[in-house]
Amino acid sequence: MGDDNRLEAVVALAQGMAAAHTPRDSWQAAALGACHALDGSFAALSVWERELGRLRVLVNVGTRAPDEEEFPEQETYPVHQFPEITEFLHERWAGGGGPNAWVETAEGTAAGTPGYFHQRVAALRRRGRGCCVVAPVVLHGRAWGELYVARAIGRPVFSRPDADFATVLAAVVAAGLAQTERLEEARRLAFTDALTGLANRRAVDVRLEEAVEQHRAEGIVVSLVVCDLNGLKRVNDTLGHAVGDRLLERFGSVLSLCGAMIPGTLVARLGGDEFCLVAVGPSADDVVRAAEELCRRAGGLELGEGVACGVASTDDPIGPVRDARRLFRLADAAQYRAKALRADRPVVAGREGPDDPVVRLADQPPEPPRARAERRRFRGRRP
Repeated sequence: MGDDNRLEAVVALAQGMAAAHTPRDSWQAAALGACHALDGSFAALSVWERELGRLRVLVNVGTRAPDEEEFPEQETYPVHQFPEITEFLHERWAGGGGPNAWVETAEGTAAGTPGYFHQRVAALRRRGRGCCVVAPVVLHGRAWGELYVARAIGRPVFSRPDADFATVLAAVVAAGLAQTERLEEARRLAFTDALTGLANRRAVDVRLEEAVEQHRAEGIVVSLVVCDLNGLKRVNDTLGHAVGDRLLERFGSVLSLCGAMIPGTLVARLGGDEFCLVAVGPSADDVVRAAEELCRRAGGLELGEGVACGVASTDDPIGPVRDARRLFRLADAAQYRAKALRADRPVVAGREGPDDPVVRLADQPPEPPRARAERRRFRGRRP
């Protein structure tokens, strides 16, 4: 490949990673770009998991062997099985050496001690590959993992210039990975409540919209728990907002624990003293049991005054749920009723018969004065 073609390949690799929307997309773009740039038949990207002393394969692309999945869950290799990796990670790199790629062949190493043989050579033979080039990936000044590109038996063996080019490609991959990390962190912050570390209202809106669409298409059960932490204003007014923040954090931990009782539940803070759970799949009874446990545990929080908790589920007789707004109105109305009754257990929409007051309130037409009067009556106040 000429210099112009190699430059085009580098640009294509960088553009492919820049266009990635998820880490998986980024890994795949890195491997595919490197495979094309080096005219390989197969490529993989692996990360070094220091705490476990192993390389974990993130993606395999190109002509894969029967035991190679595109995005493997369990394909890992102990670092000690690869002496050249150990040398780079623990000696050459630690001593200030640069991240230089090297070539291996199915006949043994293409550079180094004659007769040198190890697991990588065995893997080449086992999978019908004639040679490979391995380039360490360095991210944030530390060895992050490796980029691996192979050619089939009978194809030309990678040369020293190929290895040098692989070193350049690995640097481009590292830059792309760093950008992906920054984007993921930005996404995480955009959907995370800063105080509690739970999901925020934006995350709830996205998840609930998706879940209701799935309910309409497949009939899957969608449940929403909305709860209001009682006593926060008193704590803020008498003990200060720092103490109030600690109460919010403690309740967030309790909510997270109870949410874990329901597989796949999104645990979120809506804002202020309002929190919620979004459950997709489990029955309404399972969700109500978790909400009951939440009320019990919240009642034991120091400084707090329990929680008002409302539940709305498509598994209950609440009528058709065509959009997320209706489910929110139902759960919110149930929470208002729980607060009005000073209930120490959740109020569940649709479980008080055909004329359920929660469903009636949630489905009222948009008449603000009437709705406010009804809510005041729920709270035990006179209109």
